[in-house]
Order: sequence, then C-alpha cells, then structure tokens
Amino acid sequence: MSIEEQITILAKKYSDNLAVKTTQRMEEMAADNNEHYVLYNVLGVSDDEGSAIDLYQNKGRFLYKYAGSFLEEAAIICLKHAYADAETVKIPNTTGSRPKTFEIDCLVNKQDAFEIKWRDATTDGDHINKEHTRMREVANAGYNPIRLMFFNPLRGQAIKIQKKLELLYSKEGGQYYAGENAWTFIKNYTKIDLLKIINSIAVNES
Repeated sequence: MSIEEQITILAKKYSDNLAVKTTQRMEEMAADNNEHYVLYNVLGVSDDEGSAIDLYQNKGRFLYKYAGSFLEEAAIICLKHAYADAETVKIPNTTGSRPKTFEIDCLVNKQDAFEIKWRDATTDGDHINKEHTRMREVANAGYNPIRLMFFNPLRGQAIKIQKKLELLYSKEGGQYYAGENAWTFIKNYTKIDLLKIINSIAVNES
C-alpha cells in the first residue's frame, strides 16, 4: 500500500469518527436543560445564538482533537514508512514524580526523538517547564530531541511560549521546527511530501 493510500485511509477513519462523535453530542445537547440561557440573554445573546455558540463550541473541541491526532499520526506514518526501526517509546522521568514517564512520539535510528504537534496553542507558563523537563530527559537518555509543530499558534501569549521553547531547544542542542519549516523538514527527512498529500485529500473532500 502506498503512503498516499495509508494517509487517505487514516483521514477517512478520523473523518468518520468525528462525524459520529459530533452527531452523538448534538443528540445529547438536544435533551439538555438550557436554563443557563437566561445569562446569555442578560449579556445580549439570544436563545438561538446561544444555542449555536454551545453547539459549535462542542463541535470545535472534537474538531481540534481529531485534526491534531490525525496530523500527528500521519507524520508518524511517514517516519515509519521511511525508517523501518521507527517506533514510539517511553522513557522514565528521572527528575520528578509527575509524570512518571515521557513518551517519545517517534524514535528513529535509536537516535532522533520526535515530539510532534499539529499546533500548540498553550498559554500556560507551566507548559514551558514541563516541555523543558521532557526535552532534558530525552537528551539525558542519549537521544536527539526534535520538535515538529506544523501550524503556528495565532495568539500573542501562545506565540511567546513557543518562542521560549524554540530558544530552549536551541540552547540545549535540540532541534525545533515550526510552520513551513516543519513541513520542509519532514519532506527532506522522509522524502515524503506530507503537505502535498494532505492538500490532495482536502481537495478531493471539498
């Protein structure tokens, strides 16, 4: 099976699962008690508009989760297609008790340890500490930390967080690729144009 076929099948799986989840949630919401709409009304939001907001907020949560999981899994498929020994592994957290282990999304050639994100929009400062600790543990285990984030965050605070993470990776010998650089890196590293494949699937589904 070609890499294009594998990723197309993966996309169909996530699309179908998303449709099931959103349909289930819509059915659940149809039976919800909407007493809280009175607060929406106080703030100048009508019942119809409040209902639409609640609906799309719930749909959005599922959409972000499935979009991220799909892209992250598609990137791993590319890595595993290009490198037979690529695998997901866990390493112990030797500097603290939480979490007990850190997961390497994909370890290639027993050396390159990939952390893969579709887009990291976190604004919590503690996120930096956790990611910094994870990166140090990966490096201390003898691996090369590589962070791929395919879409840059849009909000100022989240952008600042990513800039700090990029600096930390640079200072400690890791590699950080975001946005266009991430797409270019995985294309060069695997010889697979993941962005082209995804754009092709999107065109066929539109």
